[in-house]
Amino acid sequence: MFDVRAVPQTRPQMRPGIERITPYKPGESQLPGHDRVIKLASNESALGASPRCIEAAQAALADAALYPDAGCAALRTALADHHGVAADQLVCAAGSEQLLSLLVRAYAGPGDEVLQSQHAFMVYRIAADAQGAHNVFAPERDARVDVDALLDRVSEKTRLVFVANPGNPTGTWIGRRALRRLRAGLPARVLLVIDGAYAEYPDDPDFTDGHDLVAEAIAAQADNVVVTRTFSKAYGLAGLRVGYLYGPPSVVDPLNRIREVFNVTAPSQAAALAALADQAHLAQTLAHNRREIDRLSGFLADRGYKVSPSGANFLLVHFDTAERAQAADAHLREQGIIVRPVAGYGLPQCLRVTVGAEADNDALMTALDAF
Repeated sequence: MFDVRAVPQTRPQMRPGIERITPYKPGESQLPGHDRVIKLASNESALGASPRCIEAAQAALADAALYPDAGCAALRTALADHHGVAADQLVCAAGSEQLLSLLVRAYAGPGDEVLQSQHAFMVYRIAADAQGAHNVFAPERDARVDVDALLDRVSEKTRLVFVANPGNPTGTWIGRRALRRLRAGLPARVLLVIDGAYAEYPDDPDFTDGHDLVAEAIAAQADNVVVTRTFSKAYGLAGLRVGYLYGPPSVVDPLNRIREVFNVTAPSQAAALAALADQAHLAQTLAHNRREIDRLSGFLADRGYKVSPSGANFLLVHFDTAERAQAADAHLREQGIIVRPVAGYGLPQCLRVTVGAEADNDALMTALDAF
């Protein structure tokens, strides 16, 4: 019998699966030859954080020598009041991305499957690969999650199903009935994760952020639905990294066991509390996004571009070919404008464009007209 111990190991060996990971590439912030760039690549808030958030974070720095509250008690209490849920049904982390990774760590490993849609947020596949789990992809229909395709690919090995609603990088979303049908069609042993990073943006009555599904599951003692949310997008706190999960205590408990102890800094907690308290700033942000996304969508449609309907703070713009999309990206970069190519998501003929400030959107439209 072959004895693996007889083979000399010249270096420590990483876990299987990690070699499959392509590191996540954040949106760029600088361009050679441009002192100022217009960054429309990272879906950051066009209006930024509330001034009250900045003040609160600065005040918290006075106690920088002290560890933050490990359980984010004040923030969880405020979130519980805001959403009408119990504080023990919430767990906070350094952005919702950390929670997505924790969920895979807690529920999937080698031999297990993590199911997601064709153009799903890349962090899902990275988290699965890091744990040695197998990624399974269901095709989308016109850049929109297809519930039937997801259900068709559920197997005995499926442990988690990730659905971003609205999706990234597509911006599309599925309605309340479709999301309920997905949950109803999943085995009780499969955890449905609804990624609500952009859930503040849709204003359609058919949209649900998923909190009602979680509440119903908890009431029915069916602990297989959670929702992740973030302060990075609509609240404008991307640089401070605050996210939270709403779910059954039976899911919150293992996440608290494996997360880093002091995973949300004191300034971040203070800023998030201030953000929740300033709903007027959030309303201004959402109103700006609705106005500007309509303006950009109309401009692009008038010039013959196909644009996926978006419930987020960005647009997925389709070009005739991948080469045309690359040419448009190169042209915009020459003008000092950074958007996001999404070939890594299987959309080489598309560019994702964040809704920026009014002047930045004007510059984008001028540059596209020149292109």
